[in-house]
Amino acid sequence: MQTKQTTNEGLKRAYSITITAGEIAAKVDAEIKKVAPQVQMPGFRAGKVPANLVKKMHGEQLHAQTLNDTIRESVDGLLKDEDLRPAMQPAISLNEDYEEGKDAEISVELEVLPTVEAPSTDDLKLEKLVVPVTDAQIDEAIEGIAGQNKSYKDAAKTKKAADGNQLIIDFLGKLDGEPFEGGAAEDAALVIGSGTFIPGFEEQLVGAKTGDEKTITVTFPEEYQAEHLAGKEATFDVTVKAVKVETDTKIDDEFAKNLGLDSIDKLREIMSGQLEQQTAGLTRTQMKRSLLDQLAAGHDFEVPATMVDAEFEQIWAQLQQEATKEEDPEAALKQIEEEKDDYRGIAERRVRLGLLLSEIGQANSVEVTQQEMSMLVQQASQQYREEDRERFMQYIQQDPMAAAQLRAPLYEDKVVDFLFDKADVTEREVTVEELQAAIEADEEAEVEKVKAAPKKKAAAKKAPAKKPAAKKAPAKKADADAKPAAKKAPAKKAPAKKAPAKAAAKPAAKKAPAKKAPAKKPAAKKAPAKKAD
Repeated sequence: MQTKQTTNEGLKRAYSITITAGEIAAKVDAEIKKVAPQVQMPGFRAGKVPANLVKKMHGEQLHAQTLNDTIRESVDGLLKDEDLRPAMQPAISLNEDYEEGKDAEISVELEVLPTVEAPSTDDLKLEKLVVPVTDAQIDEAIEGIAGQNKSYKDAAKTKKAADGNQLIIDFLGKLDGEPFEGGAAEDAALVIGSGTFIPGFEEQLVGAKTGDEKTITVTFPEEYQAEHLAGKEATFDVTVKAVKVETDTKIDDEFAKNLGLDSIDKLREIMSGQLEQQTAGLTRTQMKRSLLDQLAAGHDFEVPATMVDAEFEQIWAQLQQEATKEEDPEAALKQIEEEKDDYRGIAERRVRLGLLLSEIGQANSVEVTQQEMSMLVQQASQQYREEDRERFMQYIQQDPMAAAQLRAPLYEDKVVDFLFDKADVTEREVTVEELQAAIEADEEAEVEKVKAAPKKKAAAKKAPAKKPAAKKAPAKKADADAKPAAKKAPAKKAPAKKAPAKAAAKPAAKKAPAKKAPAKKPAAKKAPAKKAD
């Protein structure tokens, strides 16, 4: 096998690898000898099929598999021998005219990560905008809980049910005059106007009194969760056993005890903590933006175009999705199109910031522990069907780049937390509105900085590689809070480097199990007439 460098321009590298026909043939023969004992053929005892017959039967398949394995091993060896740190998956192609018996000419194209010195973290100064929790906010939150935990008392038997009243009912549902499975309930509580039952059910009970018996007709929604009921007309025989009216809820120790707490003071303490958490995320976003601005100052190194392209595609897809939800989608799409260059500049800035965060993390031994990683895998597996969860976890264990991609967001958060601890932080109390305004101002400032920066010519896109040995993975979906892109993990057996702040795209060698589709909810036994969520 021979390796030759063909390109070395900036961060771009390209290599040509020649694998001789003899090398490939020797590996195919070795593979045939390895599998021959397991091959069965009529007329031969198990394990006694001649190698030439095994080759005749399975030679084409074994050749393709061996060639693919050899190419992968060659590329892995190249990355290790040349001490390359790929920014993204290398583009690998096989010469078009290759056929069995000829030398294989492999083209490998990639961008490498730039050498970035970790910036100093000794002089960081941050202002933390804190929103204090007031007694009025706590009172309002508790009143909201009280509103969700209403209590009712029996009304006079002559009381006609109206909106807001609670009915205790028995009902029996029928399709074409025959009761259907799960269509009956006794002592079911229904608040008129709550919208918990299918459309038309509650409205037909307005005016009902205790002891009334009614037969009502409703049509189940087309999208109803129980397929055998969806779109069907049904009747319900209803007996009204009681009409109840809402009673005033007294917010005191007894109310707190009904919620499982010791006292109203304990409830207030819990609500105060929850309200603080609601603004803590905004405070962190504001601090992080300020931190990133300080890190970005004075750093203008070249970044891999492939990483910028991937980040831009994420931003652009999110912008287009949001534009389609506007009142005038066409105008919104036109506006973002006019600002396309600015968004590409934002993508470049975020990639650069991500690389800085990665270097800081590695220089200061920031790590994601095995226990933390196990929790991440467990949490991520929950988005798959139960029968696919084990396969997903094996996929993460066997594929370093997939694991790095899963680890990336937590790693970045840990680097940011490390920098928060290092910084000189001063606190200032503000209102929620002032905190939100500060974040919006930072967002606008980011755009203005990009607009003011000298425009760089976008790198020309390469033609797609021919006959790739491994498919290029799709770009990862953009983060909700527009986190900066960070350094990608090296492919496979690259030189030992700690996982960077944002992992590379998943390789296509192993396919993760398909995510589970939303489960269809069965009709409830207690109250089958409820509408779908």
